[in-house]
Amino acid sequence: QVQLVEFGGGLVQPGGSLRLSCAASGTIFSINAMGWFRQAPGKEREGVSCITSSGDSKNYPDSVKGRFTISRDNAKNTVYLQMNSLQPGDTAVYYCAAAPLPVGTCSNWDADFGAWGQGTQVTVSL
Repeated sequence: QVQLVEFGGGLVQPGGSLRLSCAASGTIFSINAMGWFRQAPGKEREGVSCITSSGDSKNYPDSVKGRFTISRDNAKNTVYLQMNSLQPGDTAVYYCAAAPLPVGTCSNWDADFGAWGQGTQVTVSL
């Protein structure tokens, strides 16, 4: 059974940065595409980045493009989300997710992912 644990959330001022980590166990990490999602109070969960199993392709929605960067280290079974220029609108619970998608693909659609972490809170405020 796949287990995902996120680290790195917290309180940051507008314009600041945070780096989230997600450690995976119980799976052959390198065969999974990985995604980061977020959910703010009263809003639907949205994808903010995804990365293919090999790490050679990534995808971001316009809302975070140029500010967020996803990366992975298959030797450490870990995926990262570097978030820069954070804004109050980025406040949400952030989740990582895993899915054995076809090689060379990833997705920002949560229905494609079957394994989820417990989430970590990111709050952007003065």
